[in-house]
Amino acid sequence: MSKLSTLEQLLVHELKDLYSAETQLIKALPKMAAAASSPKLRAGFEKHLKQTEEHAARIEQIMEQLGASPRGKSCAAMKGLVEEGADVIHEDAEVAVKDAALIAAAQRVEHYEIAGYGTARIFAELLGHKEIAKLLQRTLDEEGATDHELTRIAKTINADAIAAVD
Repeated sequence: MSKLSTLEQLLVHELKDLYSAETQLIKALPKMAAAASSPKLRAGFEKHLKQTEEHAARIEQIMEQLGASPRGKSCAAMKGLVEEGADVIHEDAEVAVKDAALIAAAQRVEHYEIAGYGTARIFAELLGHKEIAKLLQRTLDEEGATDHELTRIAKTINADAIAAVD
């Protein structure tokens, strides 16, 4: 990795990481949707897949404005989060318990993305990239809304999981 000398370079670095995270998530979300038993959870994963595709496209647009490629970095954190989600998918569990575990895995992903987009947005604001900051805020808002929706779905699923017996 080359030396990061400026905040602009760090912004590009962070965006590459987020792009890698989004592209990994694009591959993982259909598997999570297929593993979900709850129709609401499955629909939520499918909706977020479409948003995630938009998020990746948004990063491509931002990187074009910055004169950089979004490729070239692998997000190790997302790789680990996706692996944890895959473990949940293959877990032998009661239906509601598995759905609760899928939500937990998905919310860890959302919280990682919220942290990343919030950081990148602040960098963009500090650097005077107002339009880029707005695009990053839009994604940040969507990630937050997904997290809130997962929490809403979890209230029902977690109640069902309490009643599950092995």
